[in-house]
Amino acid sequence: MSTPKTMGIINATPDSFYDGGINNSVKKATELAEKHMSDGATFLDIGGYSSKPGAKNIDSKTEIDRIIPTIKSINKRIPEAVISVDTFRHEVARAALNEGASLINDISAWEMDKKLFNIIREFNVPYILMHMKGNPSNMQKNPQYENIIEELILYFSLKIQQLNLNGIKDVIIDPGFGFGKNINHNFTLLKDLNELSVLNKPILVGLSRKSMIYKSLKTNSIESINGTTALNMLALENGAKILRVHDIKEAQECIKLNSILPFK
Repeated sequence: MSTPKTMGIINATPDSFYDGGINNSVKKATELAEKHMSDGATFLDIGGYSSKPGAKNIDSKTEIDRIIPTIKSINKRIPEAVISVDTFRHEVARAALNEGASLINDISAWEMDKKLFNIIREFNVPYILMHMKGNPSNMQKNPQYENIIEELILYFSLKIQQLNLNGIKDVIIDPGFGFGKNINHNFTLLKDLNELSVLNKPILVGLSRKSMIYKSLKTNSIESINGTTALNMLALENGAKILRVHDIKEAQECIKLNSILPFK
């Protein structure tokens, strides 16, 4: 993956940390998908389970009921869209892949549902492997690392080896900003992001409008687009190949400007 790509976030949830669920209908989610694509997105990432700290747990049926109608609608309106399903559950992944999703984006690296590994192996689609310490209900309760980069490299190495042994080669790694990491951990990880290149896998970065930005700037998620842009540019400099964002146009501008810097 030479030129970095963008992945547009579509939250089919009523409690998104960013928009509070304003796209929580098939019509609005589809309209957002069309905007993401017209702004230059390569991927659309659809999720029906809120993984923000302390979010309410929902069952698989509720998650499926949230995302499948959206996937069907997007496939009908935008057949060229490459759809990723943001889930850690095997039932949800199977349902989404059967409806035309093309990637699995798993925040738990199959730790929260061991059966998801079988789905990855069965469908053999690209797999986004994210690092998270703990789970969404406890991940921000005093997370600690001796050396965060070394821990992530070891974690990903073991997971990638297991995937490769099962014939799964198309793997993308996501360091999981904000998932079991405090603000200092997040900025250390961003500064040293290029060290993950030793894994020889594309790096996906999800910084968009997260609390590490708006808490540092003493603002809020709605007003954090400028901070998101600044950190996305730094992520690109440090090796990110996919920017998972709420705002595709601004991320595409980062990629374009980064590509023409004279010292690259």
